[in-house]
Amino acid sequence: MATTVPGAMPIPSRPVKGNHSPGEVRTCDTTGLPVCITAQKFVKLHAVAAVIFLLIGGVGAILLGLTRWPAVHLLSAEWYYRILTLHGLNMLIFWILNFEIAILYFVPTTLLNTRLYSAGLAWVGFILMTVGALMVDYIIFAGKADVLMTSYVPLLAHPVFYLGIILHAVGALIGVGNYFGTIYIAKRDHTYEGSVPLVVFGATAAAIIAVVTLLHGAVTLIPTWLWSIGLMGPPDPGWYRITWWGLGHMSQQVNVCAMVAVWYLLATLTTGAKPISEAVCRGAFVLYILFINVASAHHILVDPGVGASWKIWNTSYAMYLAVLASMIHGFTVPGSVEVAMRKKGYDQGLFGWLVSAPWSNPGFSGFFLSLVIFGFGGGITGVVLGTQQINIMAHNTLRIPGHFHVTVVGGTTLAFMALTYYVVPLVFRKEFYARGLCRLQTWLFAAGITMVAVGMSFAGSYGVPRRTWDAEHSGATFAVGVDPGAHVMLGLLGVGAIVAFTALFLFIGLVVAAVFFGKSNAGKAMEPWHVERAVPQAARSAHADPDHYVPGTVVLTGVFLACFAVYYFANWKWLADVWWVR
Repeated sequence: MATTVPGAMPIPSRPVKGNHSPGEVRTCDTTGLPVCITAQKFVKLHAVAAVIFLLIGGVGAILLGLTRWPAVHLLSAEWYYRILTLHGLNMLIFWILNFEIAILYFVPTTLLNTRLYSAGLAWVGFILMTVGALMVDYIIFAGKADVLMTSYVPLLAHPVFYLGIILHAVGALIGVGNYFGTIYIAKRDHTYEGSVPLVVFGATAAAIIAVVTLLHGAVTLIPTWLWSIGLMGPPDPGWYRITWWGLGHMSQQVNVCAMVAVWYLLATLTTGAKPISEAVCRGAFVLYILFINVASAHHILVDPGVGASWKIWNTSYAMYLAVLASMIHGFTVPGSVEVAMRKKGYDQGLFGWLVSAPWSNPGFSGFFLSLVIFGFGGGITGVVLGTQQINIMAHNTLRIPGHFHVTVVGGTTLAFMALTYYVVPLVFRKEFYARGLCRLQTWLFAAGITMVAVGMSFAGSYGVPRRTWDAEHSGATFAVGVDPGAHVMLGLLGVGAIVAFTALFLFIGLVVAAVFFGKSNAGKAMEPWHVERAVPQAARSAHADPDHYVPGTVVLTGVFLACFAVYYFANWKWLADVWWVR
């Protein structure tokens, strides 16, 4: 038995009875897959909360972008740091974690044909996450937590700030526990055959890393909260930085796993792609679990409290194993799309499959642009900035936020936006208005965030510091010269922020209009985003191994490696110019 997604190849369903009670499940009119009604309710709640926090963080983003642009310099110093705190927490934590919990509730209940483990736990988790986030945002706006997202001690915020983050983290941990409970009852009740689908496997990897991440948060923030209410002395700053980055950067590794799982899901939904080798893909997710958590070390490579031996080990063998996992996914995801498109007859030349891909489908364009931006922007810069010697020059400059804006925003956020173009019609069962604007939105956001990241990265290369209200350091005792090229790059950052915010605001408007006022598609399949043209059999080429024939992906991989080599050795040349040795 197979079900069909419009514009894509069939998705096989699993003809195994589930463990739902009557009335607790519906059959998706588009895919034919079962949808747990209880899980659907909490997917909607977390998705709505995610979009609200995305809007709050997005408003902060445009204000910050217009402040870092020297020609505008919008905010005062006080409000700059206040909004920077607001922006980081809402975009990296509240928006993304809510969306990821929605994914964790939807994926196992639908793909494993099972029920959600506990509605009660889901309610507790959602309430804690929402209340905690609102507490944090309130106390930031009240001016009592201008400590940035990292809140490095001895900076001290109001106790509500730390308590709100702790509550949000506990709520997320409950959601992750609910996910593992759902996996358990699916396994216990034999609601699926064989191994779990790759998307579920990837979500499980994300959930495992999330547990480690949130435990780091507890170890860091609970003592800090106790200090803020006077029950403990101040934490050691060196200890705090190490454990905090076990929360801060490892949360991005949760995002990476979730994002890659979404890539595989959208590749299937939009083109009918199947992984070239599930065993290899699963192995890459295992490498994430084992090694990607050590990537947080690049934030403390300049700290004297960490030994040189550990730094060298971390930035060499351990980091390479984590990077290998991303390299595998960076090959298998586009490779699976190439195989699927070539099987449909789009196999003329190296890139006929890519040119003929469903670019008019925002689910496809968003996911593929996310893949490219994350790979070429985030992957290359991440490895270079994780090199100890280069890190010493770059870490306290705008190059660092330039890097994580192409990972967290250009990668994860764009992938989640792309998935939303299927979540709304399949889960909310509402159709989007202004479908032409939907198709434009992903491209506009990708262009804007790329401009932001390029502007940040090159301004950082000119020495512009991160987290600094004024690049010129007006009023300083000693004059600080800034190269004119840095002003050009900061201007590019500001223009990119306007473009990206326009696309973000457009996305939120389209989603709100569809969810609350869109035409219902209950009882029928969703309207397809893309209708493929049939390719005559006579026009198709034959290959000896159609399941593994990916010459276009091989060439794209070669281009990536060439770009990486050029950027990597350019940085070493820059390092040699700075550390001139006769």
